[in-house]
Amino acid sequence: MSNESAADASADGAGNTRRPRGAVRDGLVAAGLELARTGGPDAVVLREVARTVGVVPNAAYRHFADRDELLAAVCSAAMGEFAARMAAGVSRVRGKYGDPAAARRRLRAIGQAYLRFAREQPGLFATAFALPHQHSYRTADATAQQHPAPLDQLRAVLDELVDAGIMNKSRRAGIEYAVWSTVHGLAVLTGQGPLRDAPEATRQRIEDAVRSFIDSALRP
Repeated sequence: MSNESAADASADGAGNTRRPRGAVRDGLVAAGLELARTGGPDAVVLREVARTVGVVPNAAYRHFADRDELLAAVCSAAMGEFAARMAAGVSRVRGKYGDPAAARRRLRAIGQAYLRFAREQPGLFATAFALPHQHSYRTADATAQQHPAPLDQLRAVLDELVDAGIMNKSRRAGIEYAVWSTVHGLAVLTGQGPLRDAPEATRQRIEDAVRSFIDSALRP
């Protein structure tokens, strides 16, 4: 075995069995993601993740310096699942790029995917935005994700709205943050906030009102 290969191996703590370093790290992140799915970011504990994977805690520390570093990786994985859900929703919208009706439907798909993920995966939704302060969101988002980050997907749709003539180019700069804040606020209010027990009909009326508010804000 070469020095490089030896460096990429890690004992599992149950004997002399050794696993590829990447496989152990990926397993730890996957275990953390499942803990987050059911319990949110507070459930991501390094010792429990190590137990789930079948390695001793010391082996886990070979891959993550501390719990915050593990949480940063799990946050990135949660954001990746979030991004995949959003990309899937947008991909189901028919219509060529720049078609006004299709562009509006893609924006709506972005919002629907955002709210649906928050509602169906509250643990992962909370974890995706729970990155510890010493880590950068941009760094976390860039770690081998298969899809652009949710914010980047929103930006792409807003750029299309400009190209489709729905929104004036002079209003485009920074408007993604206003749209993002509005949808995220609704997701929090109807998820863990004071609107969490609202009947489905009421929730739908609120979502329709928010959608109309965003549409009016984007008009030329």
